Amino acid sequence: MLPSVEVHCPYCGEPIELLIDESAGDQRYIEDCQVCCRPIVVAVSVDEDGEPDVAVYAEDDA
Repeated sequence: MLPSVEVHCPYCGEPIELLIDESAGDQRYIEDCQVCCRPIVVAVSVDEDGEPDVAVYAEDDA
């Protein structure tokens, strides 16, 4: 089962839940907000302990 993280949409500010596949290592992809449907850039980095760090950006800010 993939771990989930709660982040806030950079557009509407609503909390959204993302499933993160930390086994894929560092990642950068676009996912639509579940509330306002705008494209969010998701950046995932994995530390040496295998814990994911997730940052989200508006598509224009990335």
